[in-house]
Amino acid sequence: MHEDSIVYETKERVSSFECDFQRRWKPASIFQHLTEAATVHAGQLGFGFETMLARNLFWVHARMKIKFLSFPQAEDEIIIRTWPKTIQQKLFYIRDFEMLDHSGLPLALATSAWLVIDATKRRMIPPRSLDFNLPSFPEKAGLDEPLDKLGLDGGEERLCVRAGYSVVDMLGHVNNSRYVEWISDVFPMEMYKNNTLDWMQINYDHEVRPGEEVALLVKERAEKDATWQVVGNNRSNDTLAFEALLHWRK
Repeated sequence: MHEDSIVYETKERVSSFECDFQRRWKPASIFQHLTEAATVHAGQLGFGFETMLARNLFWVHARMKIKFLSFPQAEDEIIIRTWPKTIQQKLFYIRDFEMLDHSGLPLALATSAWLVIDATKRRMIPPRSLDFNLPSFPEKAGLDEPLDKLGLDGGEERLCVRAGYSVVDMLGHVNNSRYVEWISDVFPMEMYKNNTLDWMQINYDHEVRPGEEVALLVKERAEKDATWQVVGNNRSNDTLAFEALLHWRK
């Protein structure tokens, strides 16, 4: 299959309401637009939301890592490219991304892992049990890095949030980009004034449903300079909601 038929491309303009006090596109907004591109492309490939739901299935975002090279600013024109790359660990559907400026220079590179879930049982279904004829492009990498387990411990509680109407998506749980908003809010404004986010990996462990309460625990990793970890504990059912690692640069 030719690259042009596997790689989806969309052009967008950065909206001012999605930018921060420095006019930079917020990390959560970037997550939103990348995952929306993935959703649109899945539909074009025959595996969109309605098609999957008709089979009592849906896609769940399991892991994602983004390397931020340069943050676009309000009104900038950007290009997003995405493609299904491969299957890993006999479980994850890997999809990669590139975000480019209007001249084609890279702004961000990303890799992500997705699961197929039984909509009724809320249990994952391995690819070997599905008859998906999903194309793949293993030769092309957006971010050629593994999406490993993180295995993080606790830290200082800096934020506690309850999942309400605004954060819940069509699947009835907290949308993946909303976790990035919560993570972003545990750091003080001074962090953003004096540093730039270099990369972030987030692993989604258990879904958070409406009304449930999540505590965000934060800790700087002493063995890795300027790397921080954020753990989201679901206090309502005593499960691990997510884990994240972030690296900052001056």
